Amino acid sequence: MYKLSFIGLGPVGLCTAVCFAKKGFTVIGSEMDEAKARQIRSVKPPFYEPNLKELLHEVIKNGNLKIVTSNEAAVMKSDITFITVGTPSNRDGSINLQHVTRASEEIGRALRKKKAAQLIAVKSTVTSGTTLDIVIPTLEKNSGKKCGNGFLLCVNPEFLSEGNAINGTFNPDYIVIGGYNEKSAKPLETLYKDFHGENLPPIVKTNIPTAELIKYVNNTFLATKVSLINTIANICEKTPGADVTKVAEAIGKDHRINPYFLNAGLGWGGSCFPKDLKAFIAYSKKLGYNPTLIQAAYKTNQDQVKFAIQKVKDELKTPKRKRIAILGLAFKPNTDDIREARSLKIVSQLLKQGAAVTAYDPMAISNVKKILKKRIRYASSAVECLKNADCAILVTEWDEFKKLKPEEFTENMRRPILVDGRRIYDPEKFSKKLRYIAVGLGEPLKPQP
Repeated sequence: MYKLSFIGLGPVGLCTAVCFAKKGFTVIGSEMDEAKARQIRSVKPPFYEPNLKELLHEVIKNGNLKIVTSNEAAVMKSDITFITVGTPSNRDGSINLQHVTRASEEIGRALRKKKAAQLIAVKSTVTSGTTLDIVIPTLEKNSGKKCGNGFLLCVNPEFLSEGNAINGTFNPDYIVIGGYNEKSAKPLETLYKDFHGENLPPIVKTNIPTAELIKYVNNTFLATKVSLINTIANICEKTPGADVTKVAEAIGKDHRINPYFLNAGLGWGGSCFPKDLKAFIAYSKKLGYNPTLIQAAYKTNQDQVKFAIQKVKDELKTPKRKRIAILGLAFKPNTDDIREARSLKIVSQLLKQGAAVTAYDPMAISNVKKILKKRIRYASSAVECLKNADCAILVTEWDEFKKLKPEEFTENMRRPILVDGRRIYDPEKFSKKLRYIAVGLGEPLKPQP
């Protein structure tokens, strides 16, 4: 079995490292932030991901995963090194490659001391051309070795989604290997055959620029699909009797479309879609091409939160001095990630207009407190959040919110008004008990004689 190292233990690096360690591989995770490294060694993941803590405890305890604070040490004690550092956005939306460059420098210096030809796999999301123009030259300069001979290299993008990263690592839809040459691609293909065994998913083998591009196209397509159904939802909302959930159910049965990512709502957030679309737009413009469709998908998503604010105004005339309950703060369920979360944009607008906001989320409250501090109230349960509220906005579709009944809104709210931003409630059932407004739901038709 190959010995593996991961440079950077964010969501991708840590989750992937833990999964390989669970399968019996010897894994070294390198995290340069010493406080974060200590936290991981103590089995306290720096972010929430279902099943991560349990698996981390197991692989730390059995010794399959060791955490270090030296990229050189990680490289020296492994056969394959994955670059899994972050690639944040610059102010203009373009990709920031400082972490990738630094990691490449440090890996290169370690390679200078190794006799065996190490395989470097770039798993960080990078725009096409990054590996050939920056990573490889940096590795060669610092190692004194040539790519393809002195060391091997592949681009191996990840397609994990927060809240499902562990399952996504064990059961991916496909694997992309962009090899510098066949010699580089072969050990990575062998690694995945060992990892997945009989459940090996399709492997797409290609060149490096194409592999880099696939990641962005994958996320752009999914983000565009969500923006499209949200556009349709806005049309449905203005069409008496129309319901976007039925539209999505119908077109989702077309095998060319499928039902995934057709859930209308307040838009997408998180670390991937916003960052990757902005980077892809900037990359396209750098090539001299104006990506109109991708820009429209991004703008549609940014505008989608206006639905919730407008509905509050329609029902209350003004949010000023009104108490608004926010159910859900994380950008999606099963994570504590609030990056680009719709909740923060909604809360910001409500506070500017003088509303008093109370919020509840099962996992993300501590992260929100770091940003909003005492500007809003934080509830310890959904029911407490609803107490004396003039309006409630469902922002994140946590399972516990799906269990709420109409009576819990009517009995606790001052005015039982619910804006369902994720379409998790039965319109017919809830409309009989309270004022129910939902994304993509037109006003009821008048009864026919």
